[in-house]
Amino acid sequence: MLILHLDCLAGLSGNMFLGAMLDLGMPEEKLRLDLAKLAISGYELHINRVIKQGINAVYVNITTYNHQQYKMLSDMYKIIDDAQLNDLVKGLSRKIILKLAQAEAEVRGTTIDNIHFTEVGAVSLIIEIVGAAICLEYMEFERIYISNLRTGIGVMIGRHDIMAVPAPVTVELLRGIPYEHGDIAQELVTPTGAAILAAFSHGNGNVPEDFVIQRIGYGAGTLELDIPNVVKATMGDNHPFIITDELLYMDSGTAQQVGNFSNKIFVSRKNDEFCLNNSIEEH
Repeated sequence: MLILHLDCLAGLSGNMFLGAMLDLGMPEEKLRLDLAKLAISGYELHINRVIKQGINAVYVNITTYNHQQYKMLSDMYKIIDDAQLNDLVKGLSRKIILKLAQAEAEVRGTTIDNIHFTEVGAVSLIIEIVGAAICLEYMEFERIYISNLRTGIGVMIGRHDIMAVPAPVTVELLRGIPYEHGDIAQELVTPTGAAILAAFSHGNGNVPEDFVIQRIGYGAGTLELDIPNVVKATMGDNHPFIITDELLYMDSGTAQQVGNFSNKIFVSRKNDEFCLNNSIEEH
């Protein structure tokens, strides 16, 4: 089972998530090509490496110059549905944006059909959301876990009002997800970041005990903080082996894992039996 673990000590935003996925192995060219299938313009996607308090991370910056504000949920759905993207990417995109619309509606005391996506900007919002969906479809994670989620504290000035940090929409999205404010007077978790977590998180806390790390990636945030402003994304698998003093079992695994496991058996004299079930995948 392929697992993604997000360590959100510096929070999470949409661009931080994209940066982490690119650092984990998401091909930049594929991300750009798929995003180009959306019928939107007026943006530039800048991707480069930065150092955040000694941590080498990927920073994604979306700049917009054709501000298409006040998009309705139906507008967002149409942009997604009309794109030449596969159905899974479309479904994942709709799931994230629906979570965001439902939270906005709850906070505003209205329905999702009356929500205008104004604060974050319609263009950058849809690039972050569809970009996240493209990455999730490509990486094929089966479980996503999070830990150390910090939202920040204080106040921020919005387009029309002054709001507490975390923003009311963010708090609504984080229902059921443990978090702490921390002592950094900045917005660390954005509504888009919270919507990704609300849509796909399978639990909070450490990864399963049999988690085997395959790759680690870092996605950078924009702010310069006293701590590394990055989300650490760890990709790994459940270890397919059950090891006891007298018996080695392989519950499932790929051909490569079987080969690695066989080497363990060769060098281990404590074990006299090797059992395989019939669920080995061929790759």
